[in-house]
Amino acid sequence: MSSLAEQLIALLGAEHVSATAEDLAVHSADKWFASAPPEVVVYPSDAEQVSKLLRFANEQGIPVTARGAGVGYVGGCVPLRGGIAISLFRMNRIKEINTADGVAVVEPGVITGVLQSEVRKLGWFYPPDPASLKECSLGGNIATNAGGPRCLKYGVTRHYVLGLEAVLADGTIVKAGGRCHKNKTGFDLVGLFVGSEGMLGIVTEVTLRLLPHPPTRAMVSAGFNSFAEAAGAVQRILGGGFLPSALEIADKFTLKAAREYLGESVTPTGDAHLLVEIDGHEESVALELKKLQALVADCGSICLDAAIGEEACERFWKLRREFSYRLRNTGLIKLNEDIVVPRSRLVDLVEFAEQLQGESGFPIACFGHAGDGNIHVNIMVPNMTDPAIRERAEVALDRLFHQVIAWNGAITGEHGVGIAKQRWFGEAVGAGAETLHRRLKLALDPAGILNPGKFLG
Repeated sequence: MSSLAEQLIALLGAEHVSATAEDLAVHSADKWFASAPPEVVVYPSDAEQVSKLLRFANEQGIPVTARGAGVGYVGGCVPLRGGIAISLFRMNRIKEINTADGVAVVEPGVITGVLQSEVRKLGWFYPPDPASLKECSLGGNIATNAGGPRCLKYGVTRHYVLGLEAVLADGTIVKAGGRCHKNKTGFDLVGLFVGSEGMLGIVTEVTLRLLPHPPTRAMVSAGFNSFAEAAGAVQRILGGGFLPSALEIADKFTLKAAREYLGESVTPTGDAHLLVEIDGHEESVALELKKLQALVADCGSICLDAAIGEEACERFWKLRREFSYRLRNTGLIKLNEDIVVPRSRLVDLVEFAEQLQGESGFPIACFGHAGDGNIHVNIMVPNMTDPAIRERAEVALDRLFHQVIAWNGAITGEHGVGIAKQRWFGEAVGAGAETLHRRLKLALDPAGILNPGKFLG
């Protein structure tokens, strides 16, 4: 009998199939520490090829795991059961940017930052901005319903997906939604696929909503003596009628790591940092910036800086992006948990993280999107191969997720569940919702070939 690779070459052509050691290794993991190699990698160029592949795999009962750019944090594209890894990297065309309709039509392999840059040239705006926007693909963003700092004002990926084309497990090509900005025709099939982590179908084309780009933006950077004061400022800003495009917070461990790498003069003073961005027309932004500065100063900030305009604001964002990179430079493995808590629990969360740090012996850094309560809690561990260290890490993760659930929070805001958060999924959603997830999976993928082994088993 011919090998799987040989069968797929006969089906799709040699240029679309690879079983080299290098390709199998690349497609065995993402940014999380889990790894499992596929038997073969397929690079389709269009929906018809994806359809052929899935029809074949479904008939043969072969697992298929879709992969975008491979920069996820939860093992979502790790092919746990082997089989076929389907890379959407080559499906990377921006098919259309239509400013009259306010839409872009793209393939899933388009890099998020590339689309943002192309629409920006036309004076338009694609707001979702995950930290990995220069690397991550739009298909991956759709699989996890990715967010980013601008979620507070502009929303997450789902708010920008007007329509999509997806291929089901049996090869059926489905079109859902369209290019209209309002559409209530039937069930929300678009919403069903966005955030489904490649377990219900493989998205092959997306129609995205675009907005006019705000003419200017401005930012306030503020240091505080304590996280509680910075969190209090978050509530004062929102309660004062401001709706920032981004509202970011960082704790003392994050700042300490940044200072050790960047130096004291570059990093804001204090044990907490707040970054606030506003946007709009130049006149209104200038007036709002003055009011915002006065309010933040009144909240007890010990250092305060402001910027207006693209270039000046980018300097502030560069510092914010450095936070995550500098944590990696500690030499520790960063277990980056994108939990969400009600905004009133921000201080409780950081106090809990400090308590957990004392219990576990692992440094814990908290930073992220204060405006919507989506805080990245980073448990820093020496390695995950030492059984004793891994056991301590797993205990710390259990404590964190059980507490988040007890506060009516969410175990993931933008990374997805994947493998990393699988064991908390049932508790997080409840028995009824977990059963409904399984019914939907069974209805659309009865043979269970799509991304098996993830949070539904």
